[in-house]
Amino acid sequence: MTAQTEIDYHRIAKAISFLKANYKRQPSLDEVAEAVSVSPFHFQRMFKEWAGVTPKQFLQYLSLEHAKNVLIQQQATLAEAAFETGLSGTGRLHDLFVTIEGMTPGEYKNGGEQLQINYSFQPSLFGELFIASTHKGICHISFADGDPQAELNKLQLKFPNASFSELMDEAQQNVMYLFNRDWAQLQQVKLHLKGTPFQLKVWEALLKIPTGNLTTYARLANTIENPLAHRAVGTAVGQNPVAYLIPCHRVIRSTGETGDYHWGSDRKSAILGWEAARFSPKAIVL
Repeated sequence: MTAQTEIDYHRIAKAISFLKANYKRQPSLDEVAEAVSVSPFHFQRMFKEWAGVTPKQFLQYLSLEHAKNVLIQQQATLAEAAFETGLSGTGRLHDLFVTIEGMTPGEYKNGGEQLQINYSFQPSLFGELFIASTHKGICHISFADGDPQAELNKLQLKFPNASFSELMDEAQQNVMYLFNRDWAQLQQVKLHLKGTPFQLKVWEALLKIPTGNLTTYARLANTIENPLAHRAVGTAVGQNPVAYLIPCHRVIRSTGETGDYHWGSDRKSAILGWEAARFSPKAIVL
């Protein structure tokens, strides 16, 4: 993954924002390319390399109709979905190999005292990542292309007594195998998270949403057998400390609208569209 990939993502994110704002009139390739200040030829090639489909096909994945169809097709609850480990073929990657270990009460209360946290900044398909880990696993992932130092400051406030080192360790490298789609070297991913029992329960439910699938806050509440807690579920989803690996981006509104996202609604649309293009090819209507 190169810095150029990240630069291309920002152009694509701008294009996605333009497509979302103008999808009803189906803008031409020339219009979208002009909006991101590149030639139509270069934009078409860049977009297809990133998403695997043309801008026109990608726009279909951002539509309400696509989201509604996905929700309707998935009648089974998340609890009924198979909790798989590892990879089910290179054509369909599940994030279900991720396991969560909650921090001990002592670690939780003392602000990370005697906890060593390594961190690094890495380019990804969806912008620069800020990744942090302990000896037990990944404790934080966020998108840091806005202000990298601010992301580090937030984590330091969460663990005021921990020791921090800018170092890319094995756990972080393992995550980057996932983002680089170098799955042959991917080992089991472990998370070491600070959260309440309710939050951990919600985050574990999120891990059961297969790539390319979607759910709603109400369905998620039913999954954890607390159907009246959809507002609390929404709060827990919004407090997810591990971007992408815990796929809070796959939770949308019951109307089919993508809704808000901690790291930006355009980024959420980009991730959902990319996953749909990669893992739901039969959904494309040419």
